[in-house]
Amino acid sequence: MSDAKSMSLPELREARSRLNADEDAVSFVRRLTQGRLDLVRAELKHRRGGEDDTANLARVFGQEHGGGSNRPPRDTEVPVGHPLVIALEKICEELGFGQLRTLQVAELEALEVSLATFERERSEERKALFSSIDALTSELVSRIKGGGADVDAMFQ
Repeated sequence: MSDAKSMSLPELREARSRLNADEDAVSFVRRLTQGRLDLVRAELKHRRGGEDDTANLARVFGQEHGGGSNRPPRDTEVPVGHPLVIALEKICEELGFGQLRTLQVAELEALEVSLATFERERSEERKALFSSIDALTSELVSRIKGGGADVDAMFQ
């Protein structure tokens, strides 16, 4: 991304919109990954003599995963052909996610590590996107406060 100060107002808005769409995709795939990771961990817990969380999916998926974002939610439409969706599906296919009940514990643990790594990478990617979005937003706010931008034009 080029320097926000050197961008025109339309360029700022377009760049911010593009980054928001990227963040939507990353967040969506991250949530999918977290759900699959929850299922793998529930199966591991069950195998190790714990409660069978997979029998109560509503509770497993209803668990809070942290503070999340303080940003307002947006409608998200991530196509199934998005590269991150494909990457997640590839991990799950290669490591047997579709056969959780029949995987050996070592295979479940390998799947857990792969999904956790993938989720952590998406988390870092999301933080970087937020940083860039915040920089663009800051520049937009600065222009409003300094009188260098028409407020009505900013939201068109």
